[in-house]
Amino acid sequence: MTGDDPSVISGVAAHLIYALAWLTFGLGHSLLASEGLTAGLRSRLGAFYRLTYNLFAAAHLALVWLVGAWLFAGAPAYDRPPLLAAAMTGGAIAGLVVLAVGLTGYDLGRFAGTTQIRHHLIGLQACEHEPLRMDGIHRFIRHPLYAGAVLVLWGRIADDFDLATAAWASLYFFVGTLFEERRLLRLYGEEYAEYRRRVPAVVPWRGRALP
Repeated sequence: MTGDDPSVISGVAAHLIYALAWLTFGLGHSLLASEGLTAGLRSRLGAFYRLTYNLFAAAHLALVWLVGAWLFAGAPAYDRPPLLAAAMTGGAIAGLVVLAVGLTGYDLGRFAGTTQIRHHLIGLQACEHEPLRMDGIHRFIRHPLYAGAVLVLWGRIADDFDLATAAWASLYFFVGTLFEERRLLRLYGEEYAEYRRRVPAVVPWRGRALP
């Protein structure tokens, strides 16, 4: 690092450290989602498991982001041609739309974990898993939240920090999708296997794959 370099740690070292930070998030997320640990935590936390899991994941992700912001502090902004900048902004907006539409296909209370707690407090048993969704945007792609997030991340790249975040987060999404597919196959069985044969994962290249 030279005296003229405004970044805290320059070059390859910053990218490697940031990659390791993302690796800790990926490993932690996979570990917490493993069947053995999940069963143990559910037995201890009960209805509070899902919310606790989400809060821990959000805190860990925020820490990873802060590490990256520190590593790439002062990184100069890219000089993007206006047409490229406009196209990237359009991609980011499209990603936000995909995220918003994708979220409407889920029970957000159950997704966050508040439904389980509310049912517990009034003496009801809340089902942890939703029925398999194959309507709405899920007719076109199986993982709209991942697709939307990737579009947003790559559409907002303006400096080295944004580029590194998009790259490592996209790698995490790719690996996470592989684990998620295995979990969904265990959960929904042949129904999901048939759905996966007919509908692409994140790129709607088949058009509307389900009637």
